[in-house]
Amino acid sequence: MKLGTAIAEIMKREGIEILCGYPVNHLIEHAAKAEIRPVMVRQERVGVHMADAISRVTSGRTIGAFCMQHGPGAENAMGGVAQCFGESVPVLVLPMGYQRRLAHIEPNFNSSEAMKPFSKSSEPIILAAEVTNIFRRAFTKLKNGRGGPVVVEIPADMWNEEVPEPLDYTPVLRTRYGADPVHVKEAANLLVNAKRPVIYAGQGVHYAQAWPQLKRLAERLSIPVTTSLGGKSSFPETHPLSLGSGGLAVPRAVPKFLAEADVIFGIGCSFTETSFGIAMPKGKIIIHSTLDPNHLNKDVEAKIGLVGDAGLVLDALLEEIGKTVTADRDASAVAAEIAASHREWLAKWMPKLTSNDAPLSPYRVLWDLQHTVDVENTIITHDAGSPRDQLSPFWKAVTPLSYLGWGKTTQLGYGLGLAMGAKLARPDKLCINVWGDAAIGFTGMDFETAVRERIPIISILLNNFSMAIELKVMPISTEKYRSTDISGDYAAMARAFGGYGERVTRPEDIIPAIKRGIQKTREGVPVLLEFITSKETEVSRPGT
Repeated sequence: MKLGTAIAEIMKREGIEILCGYPVNHLIEHAAKAEIRPVMVRQERVGVHMADAISRVTSGRTIGAFCMQHGPGAENAMGGVAQCFGESVPVLVLPMGYQRRLAHIEPNFNSSEAMKPFSKSSEPIILAAEVTNIFRRAFTKLKNGRGGPVVVEIPADMWNEEVPEPLDYTPVLRTRYGADPVHVKEAANLLVNAKRPVIYAGQGVHYAQAWPQLKRLAERLSIPVTTSLGGKSSFPETHPLSLGSGGLAVPRAVPKFLAEADVIFGIGCSFTETSFGIAMPKGKIIIHSTLDPNHLNKDVEAKIGLVGDAGLVLDALLEEIGKTVTADRDASAVAAEIAASHREWLAKWMPKLTSNDAPLSPYRVLWDLQHTVDVENTIITHDAGSPRDQLSPFWKAVTPLSYLGWGKTTQLGYGLGLAMGAKLARPDKLCINVWGDAAIGFTGMDFETAVRERIPIISILLNNFSMAIELKVMPISTEKYRSTDISGDYAAMARAFGGYGERVTRPEDIIPAIKRGIQKTREGVPVLLEFITSKETEVSRPGT
């Protein structure tokens, strides 16, 4: 069989049903013949973002895949691949490559070499007979260990090469590994005897689908829980022990309880130091459970390292803790303390969350959104910048994988592709991206993809006609050259593409517009709701 037919068959056997892409890459045709749906985007980065979301909302049980043209197509995709690397998301990236005789001749772009620094593995196909071995290696990396993009480059002169039949390929194993029992015992002892422990949950809990174990541990020892942006929704944020999630913006309870903690247990996290994550206070005893041993002592000093799958680690801890703590501890005191902190914090923010001003408060828009949709059956994601910081502290995620949080590399425009990919993988959910007028300038053209490919998402656009958070750092260029001014009628753009677009300027129209948008998605129509907002720059930082 031809190489392309073999690759498509391998993908099908591995459970891939959607191939995001942009031509020319001949794999698109081979995939379509194999009943793998091709979804064509308007720019490559968005296509990688869509594949990214497919992997995320399935906990990596379905691998997102993206293919693109050699040369400029692969060059344009690099940002999306780098985002997957920064966020540890398993995605299969399938660029065409230059003919083998030209692949290493400058200035030709060689994807397998160029993307190697920000991929889990990167390999070209140079012999058709090796295709099964190459993809066996690729999918083994995608399905095991810490996530990340895997690149398999297909040279343009390989498509007519023959692969031996019958195709010798069986879907690769998926396995887990757990922590050293000695260290599990030490960690359990520390947690049982801690005076003010805190759990910090990362996205490893999502990939392990260890949500029940996390909840059981918190309840057994009455431990407050906070999450990273990537880990948001791994613990129900309406739970009495939930502190909320943290990025650049945080609920007040998060820094308060971390500052007062004696033991911090990080589960399924990297503790990566970033402006868009929770800064761990110094001088704390840290238990670090991670899938990747390279993360131990990378950014914080760990007293105990538990290397392994978050589910296996939590199972082992619960078993060990159960030997001495046989019933749930009374959580009433710590729950009351958490509730009081939340009340005080929300009291300060309620004027913005319920503001009747026009231009609209972005906080009012997002507050009304949360109280209008069915949160349990919604998947929402923020974009970079203000939308992230205005949404993440206040949105209470209650079901796993209902919030796609991210932040380490913060690419503007990322959220649109995530929402579309989430809808492809979970068509029964209401899928929403929240972005600003800067982000839509990067990837807004791909709203047309949502229309053309029949992906009925809701885009919530907060438009203040300005790069608001840059105002303080660009005062001269703003005054002299209007450098932070941006503009557009994006609701009209959505309508021009064939979607539903509505511009909202009055607070009393927010909820009716959202309800109309939800109804349109039920009719199969993508929606863009453009809210004209103030140039809000205040965010909920530690100490506020």
